Amino acid sequence: MSSVLYDTPGPRAKRRNVLLSIVFTLLLALLLWWVWQKMDDKNQLEWNLWEPFTTSEAWTTYLLPGLGNTLKAAAISMVIALPLGAVFGIARMSDHAWVRGVAGTVVEFFRAIPVLLLMLFANEFYVRSTDISSEQRPLYAVVTGLVLYNASVLAEIVRAGILSLPKGQTEAAYAVGLRKGQTMSSILLPQAVTAMLPAIVSQLVVIVKDTALGGVMLGFTELLNSRSTLAANYANVIPSFIVVGIIFIIVNFLLTSFASWLEKRLRRSKKSTGAVLGEDTVEVNPAAVRGTYGTGENAGGGF
Repeated sequence: MSSVLYDTPGPRAKRRNVLLSIVFTLLLALLLWWVWQKMDDKNQLEWNLWEPFTTSEAWTTYLLPGLGNTLKAAAISMVIALPLGAVFGIARMSDHAWVRGVAGTVVEFFRAIPVLLLMLFANEFYVRSTDISSEQRPLYAVVTGLVLYNASVLAEIVRAGILSLPKGQTEAAYAVGLRKGQTMSSILLPQAVTAMLPAIVSQLVVIVKDTALGGVMLGFTELLNSRSTLAANYANVIPSFIVVGIIFIIVNFLLTSFASWLEKRLRRSKKSTGAVLGEDTVEVNPAAVRGTYGTGENAGGGF
């Protein structure tokens, strides 16, 4: 079946695609075998290195608390960054030049600074200007850096999603007497959410992964930081990296799966039922018809 992006492959193209798939599968299998052999040569497959993950101590003492802090920082950052990004994204389309200028400056400034640098600045600010305890300070710094950076990125996603809608949507809203604020909240944003959802989810996945930066530089006890403590106690660096990597994959897979389900649900809810109204179900106002076409006596008076 052809689409706008590509044509239906012919017999030769199908054979070539099958051949490339087989070659890729073989190369991937060879790569996995090479990795397995290297790990075996370095004694990284010995059971005593993997055995700690079969006990509850490694999970309850290290991995699960670290995962909890990762999810906590990511959830707080998401809850704050999403509405903040929507506000700045809409503000960049304001009719007032000063509103557009301020919003654009804020968005471009924080989007240009690396998120790790924002975390470090936030940590120094909390050290010098607040009385937040040293135990809570890394969490505050990580959340602040993630919110400032990701809100600016989400602002651009929101703006692009709204601008991608046909202009006829706005013109139709103005035609029925809606103000700009009503048009944005009732017409444009609900439609843009479905288009923006994949990009928003991608940014939420980035938030989950970027919490690890706080563990590396600020001592925030997230999942990757907890892994280093576990590896120091059990001397299983490579296995601990593999297990933590699998945990991140599972968390992000669940997040993207939920987003895919939500996107499909939103698209289904916006589809028309496709029902065709019969003639007997439509009420015609004779007065409106006469007002539009004229009465039988003067219907042809214009000719």
